[in-house]
Amino acid sequence: MSIYATVWTLKFPRYGDDYIGCDWVEVMAQGVPEHVGRQAERSGDDGEDPLASFLPTTGREEPSDAEGRLRAVVFVVANTPRGSEGHHPQEYADPLLVLSGAEYRSITFTELHARLCDALRGVRPRVTGQLIFDGQARVLFDDGSKCDVDLDRQEPGCARVNTDGQARPWWRFW
Repeated sequence: MSIYATVWTLKFPRYGDDYIGCDWVEVMAQGVPEHVGRQAERSGDDGEDPLASFLPTTGREEPSDAEGRLRAVVFVVANTPRGSEGHHPQEYADPLLVLSGAEYRSITFTELHARLCDALRGVRPRVTGQLIFDGQARVLFDDGSKCDVDLDRQEPGCARVNTDGQARPWWRFW
């Protein structure tokens, strides 16, 4: 049984920036209900929250009477695996972003969109513009590099992979 419930699914540019010929992925918001993790407290166990290593606090001090409140929202690319070796079976291997329920309720969509795009972009340079001419599009990046896309084929030709081995930063905000 999963602790997650899908709140929504939206398509985002695979590498955080929308440009002609970019590839798209589904990003899912996976909500964790507020009561999850309180079972240990109710059962008389030592009160340890078994999910505290990868989810924000349950807010046990102030339980909510409101239905549908969330403990956390975990944002992942569709088909992100869970339960990697050495981790809790419910923990996503590489979430894009993890917000507490309170943060999710207060964040604007504009800010959430920017954070998710930054997480998808990782260490790649940001797209700053594109020029369209003679059946081609030239995509310009903030590091001064560029990439050409054939408009007839619209291949995701600018899938810029960072070659220095740096991984995308871990995005947790609690």
